[in-house]
Amino acid sequence: MTAALTPQADLSAVVAEQPDPLIFATVSGAHLYGFPSHDSDVDLRGAHLLPVADLIGLREPEETRSRMWDRDGVEMDLVTHDLRKFVRLMLRRNGYVLEQLLSPLVAHTSDAHAELISLVPHVLTTHHAHHYRGFAGTQWRLFEKTEELKPLLYTFRALLTGIHLMRAGEIQAHLPTLVAEVAEAPAYVPELIAAKAAAEHGPADVDVERVRGDVEALHGVLEEARAGSGLVDVSGAHDALHDLVVRVRLEHAQG
Repeated sequence: MTAALTPQADLSAVVAEQPDPLIFATVSGAHLYGFPSHDSDVDLRGAHLLPVADLIGLREPEETRSRMWDRDGVEMDLVTHDLRKFVRLMLRRNGYVLEQLLSPLVAHTSDAHAELISLVPHVLTTHHAHHYRGFAGTQWRLFEKTEELKPLLYTFRALLTGIHLMRAGEIQAHLPTLVAEVAEAPAYVPELIAAKAAAEHGPADVDVERVRGDVEALHGVLEEARAGSGLVDVSGAHDALHDLVVRVRLEHAQG
């Protein structure tokens, strides 16, 4: 994380400002992925718990809350989902929410957070490969349009996370760690990470054709890893997650 926000305890005031109880809040984005710039914003992600009245009344509940602001010269971006919506996203093979849930950069936690983490292995399926392939494709098209380093690093990060997940059955979002663990990672990625530290939106000084070939090759590696993965095809966590949502909501309602 940036020096201005170390340790995570510095974010306790942000957590305290939220209108409803937080299940958890963690730092995501470039800080989690291992390539923040000196001017990177801080992406806080998590889950909150709406009161029962908000869910059973006539008004549409505010299941997702989003806020951006400047705090001591650092741009903050906070997005949280009500627990029910967050769990539904988990079951839709959404890699983003699982990365947020598992982030080691924790601003706030709870027993329910720990329970959610314990159920992640039962949520993971081979279909998460499609999430990472799609995200990598979106970021690659953005790189082709802008020629910026940031979307290129996001492309590599998504592909390597997907490959590692299919092979190891665990989510690893930290790009420097992935480079060390995935043999097919291009040798020049650490140089790109170092260059990104200078500016959030700097240009990518790369041989585009070489990089295109490496990205296409990693797409092939991801597909091979998916085909040979030991992960299941269907999540087995639906009932356990349903029970967790009901129990946590009732416990909160009862005081």
